[in-house]
Amino acid sequence: MKAGLRTVRLELTEPLRISRSTMSAREAVWLSIAHEGVTGHGEAVTSAYYGLDAARLERLLAAAGADLARFPGPESALGALRAGEWPVDDTPPAVTAAVEAALLDLAGKRAGRPLHRLLGTSEAPVAATARTIGITSPAHAAAQARALAASGFEVIKVKAGSSDPEDDVERVRAVRAAAPRARLLLDPNGAWSPAVAGALLPRFAGLGVEAVEQPIAPGDPEALAALAARSPLPVVADEDAVSLEDVRRLAGRVHGVNVKLAKCGGVHAALRIAEAIEGSGTELMLGCITASSLGLAPAVHLAGRARWADLDGHLLLAHDPWTGIGGEDGRVRAGELPGLGVRPRGVSREDVA
Repeated sequence: MKAGLRTVRLELTEPLRISRSTMSAREAVWLSIAHEGVTGHGEAVTSAYYGLDAARLERLLAAAGADLARFPGPESALGALRAGEWPVDDTPPAVTAAVEAALLDLAGKRAGRPLHRLLGTSEAPVAATARTIGITSPAHAAAQARALAASGFEVIKVKAGSSDPEDDVERVRAVRAAAPRARLLLDPNGAWSPAVAGALLPRFAGLGVEAVEQPIAPGDPEALAALAARSPLPVVADEDAVSLEDVRRLAGRVHGVNVKLAKCGGVHAALRIAEAIEGSGTELMLGCITASSLGLAPAVHLAGRARWADLDGHLLLAHDPWTGIGGEDGRVRAGELPGLGVRPRGVSREDVA
């Protein structure tokens, strides 16, 4: 197997402000793995929160790509990855996820089967995805919500964590008025103290918010579980639910966990998490970070397993260089093309290799 890398810049349609930062663009590093005339693709994106810049991603992906030479094919490399034998232990989860995605894309193309079929799901998953509205003025949030509802979006996620919590309340109230039939999710990205969260959550419940992600700062899962026990709406762990061990500590004590493939280490790590929470009362949310359709595609193939799908990262881009998972009408679709089912924009389905 032979690996190659390409780094590109992904610009957002407009800056996305959350409680801890504002982002207008990020770099994506594309990994290609070629074997016997077939090529698989995966993507890792930069993240200040996880300490991943483009240079580090390039270095780590190049090392993993060079190490592929010891495997006779993608199937054996995937077996080593599933067994935890490869790549090395200190590889960041985002890098492991990108390598796994490229191998799964390659294996699916070689088998002539889409990823969801390789994972045992016969029908191509279709899921209503949330669409994110950042921290912005109530008027702008309302205009965005109105346009999203008109486009078919049934689920809207509103970012929170303004310096004045009343701003968050007014933003959600404006979104609710503009899209009265939408399901609303709320995400403060850990901006509140337990006391502030305890005071605010009943108000958001009164506005019809369906669930809240990581309302308090990560690092104290006991406090998060205690808040969930008394919350009037479901509490979903995100930054406090990174690894399988994190999730096991919280299973049955929070209402949901947000699984991002770049956070947990890829498709098979996500499946292990889903298995760990099964029957516990804790439900699965599939999340993402801003990336292209290539980066989102592996999670879309898992979307049928989740109560909540928040797979809109590609929809925030000014130009998505890949296509194949939809989402513009509020629904992401895995499709039946072999592998991940995506292709560079402008390339026909028949020319994908």
